[in-house]
Amino acid sequence: MAFMASSFIGIDGAADETLVRYVARKDERAMRVLFARHHRRVFLFLIRIVRDETLAEDVVSEVFLDVWRKAETFKAQSSVSTWLLAIARNKALTALARRSEVGLDDEMAATLVDPTADPERALEEKDRSEVLGQCLAQLSPEHGQIISLVYYREKSIREVAEIVGVPEPTVKTRMFYARRRIAELMRAHGTSQEQMADTKAA
Repeated sequence: MAFMASSFIGIDGAADETLVRYVARKDERAMRVLFARHHRRVFLFLIRIVRDETLAEDVVSEVFLDVWRKAETFKAQSSVSTWLLAIARNKALTALARRSEVGLDDEMAATLVDPTADPERALEEKDRSEVLGQCLAQLSPEHGQIISLVYYREKSIREVAEIVGVPEPTVKTRMFYARRRIAELMRAHGTSQEQMADTKAA
């Protein structure tokens, strides 16, 4: 199938929604720009679900293949980023059908540590992040995904509900129990939990 050459001069800086419209018309350059812009964040989201880099890379490929094939189905009712993560989550769950354990890796901890902390606290924050990472890894898959999306991907409750496919009240309930569980686990490690950011409003 011949690909359509992009006639949009500023496509490298085009909005995501514009890129998707061009991809729907089989514009290969728009597809490359969209992939370059989003593949890393999709990969990082997937790695926290599948906990396997090779599998995550495979699923990333499947996600963008789906985008290439079905870009015309994007209705702009949510952001392109949210749409991509929803596709990624569904693909990941399918890939994990034969696996029993899903969780967050230690890297997730760094996203919950204040990046503006002064140098004197760097070592203390590093130690705390390691403990927090161990606690996050003990969350259930459902709770881990919510924490990842809200704190790592900075998604709103409404966006998380769309990605995960559950009602907004369910997202809020899972967030409450996830945060409470993290606090319990950190106390068990002899570490006090710093106040996490308030749950985002929809």
